[in-house]
Amino acid sequence: MKIVIAPDSFKDSLSAQGVADAIAQGLAEVWPDAQLVKCPMADGGEGTVESILAACEGELRRTQVRGPLGAAVEAAWGWLPQSHTAIIEMAEASGLQLVPPGQRDACLSSTFGTGELIRTALDAGAQRVILAIGGSATNDGGAGAMQALGVKLLDAQGQTLAPGGLALAQLARIDMSEIDPRLAEVRFDIAADVNNPLCGPHGASAIFGPQKGASPEQVQQLDNALGHFAERCAQVLNNDVRDEPGSGAAGGLGFAAKAFLGAQFKAGVEVVAELVGLDDAVKGADLVISGEGRFDAQTLRGKTPFGVARIARQHGVPVIVIAGTLGQGYQALYEHGIDAAFALASGPMTLEQACAEAPRLLRERASDVARVWRVAARKA
Repeated sequence: MKIVIAPDSFKDSLSAQGVADAIAQGLAEVWPDAQLVKCPMADGGEGTVESILAACEGELRRTQVRGPLGAAVEAAWGWLPQSHTAIIEMAEASGLQLVPPGQRDACLSSTFGTGELIRTALDAGAQRVILAIGGSATNDGGAGAMQALGVKLLDAQGQTLAPGGLALAQLARIDMSEIDPRLAEVRFDIAADVNNPLCGPHGASAIFGPQKGASPEQVQQLDNALGHFAERCAQVLNNDVRDEPGSGAAGGLGFAAKAFLGAQFKAGVEVVAELVGLDDAVKGADLVISGEGRFDAQTLRGKTPFGVARIARQHGVPVIVIAGTLGQGYQALYEHGIDAAFALASGPMTLEQACAEAPRLLRERASDVARVWRVAARKA
């Protein structure tokens, strides 16, 4: 029997590799002779670099860059030397987890450090950059990243704009004369788990600004500023991508990557699946087990179990999800290749307890799944 184990990480608890290991241990208790194929996954957010490097035997590198509010941070990024591919998680340089809740400021936070990571990848000889853009603390339309790569954003007096999305309202001129020429020779792929446009009621500011510290009034100001930025970019680049899916990802970093770098947008889980060889792994499998911390209707927007199920469905392989919690609307996934879903908790417990006991709970749920499957197989 061949079982593919392809989960995402469980936030604040286990990495995708840790989740896969725990599930494998539980399955082995019931099926000691089964072929267990572990494919740790991610969807463009936290854990993307780790999942790809685990499967591709790449290198983890570290670089000091500017954090979202200007302080220096050490950011990890991945390098695949055979293909000269860099995997960059923007959250490492510009992520929400780098800013304490009381200090989050969507108006001032900048993606400059993400641009520095891209520049570091260029220095390493990158021919392809995979930019995973989940979990940002920023709402600057990717302006900071472009500034780090040589784009000059100037106000009416010819002064460089201050960091952050709010300052974009003062943008008068974009100077492209010093943009890094190596960018034109590199393929950029955006790996994201959201497909929002840059502006409007479903845009970066309206949907994600509040969790980054923006008040209702600031959300409107930021949306206007990003719209102004998009207008100026369209005049210079002769291309307006603000309404394209994914332009609003990571506070608009998706917009800048598309507009300035010609980046191609892909669902993050599809990028990771390609690199870890999930399609080949699923061929000939009897069962696929996926998972994530919270499994609900939002999973339909391109989260890991949804992407895994799409691939499994192409091969006629059933999929079972083991999740930290089952949230509202998770049943909708049953129409998209998920055959059953189970939550970890075996009784009343706090979130802290569930996180601390996740390895044991995953082993137990995986063992339970295997036992039910074994009974059903016997009856069949």
